[in-house]
Amino acid sequence: MAEQPWFQNGLRFRCTACGDCCTGAPGFVWVNKAEIEKLAGRLGIAVDEFERKYTRKVGIRRSLVEFPNGDCVFFDNKTRKCQVYEDRPRQCRTWPFWESNIRSEEAWRKTCEICPGSGKGQLVPVEEVLRQAAVLKL
Repeated sequence: MAEQPWFQNGLRFRCTACGDCCTGAPGFVWVNKAEIEKLAGRLGIAVDEFERKYTRKVGIRRSLVEFPNGDCVFFDNKTRKCQVYEDRPRQCRTWPFWESNIRSEEAWRKTCEICPGSGKGQLVPVEEVLRQAAVLKL
């Protein structure tokens, strides 16, 4: 029988729409071909133009570009909203249930310190947390 994760009763999360997950230190927001196509369509531009303007190649993968301060290219600092929220990449959709954030109680505690909605709100069942964590290994 498989060992139960430390959060076997689920984890609490309620997005506060603070925008903090879209800002901060530079990093990567990985996008795959399907996400690039969807975002290009949303913006009404060709895929190759989208890739040139909004992504950078990192090895064999693509990541959304960032502003010099680390903010995502699609983050509107005035409204503190994502400009492509409905079509945001899977990495954004699965926050905060990334493998790196749920691997231990300590990792989750640190996530709760930087994300005001983590650890609060609705209880997300363990099965859903694990499903989201499996979408993309971060």
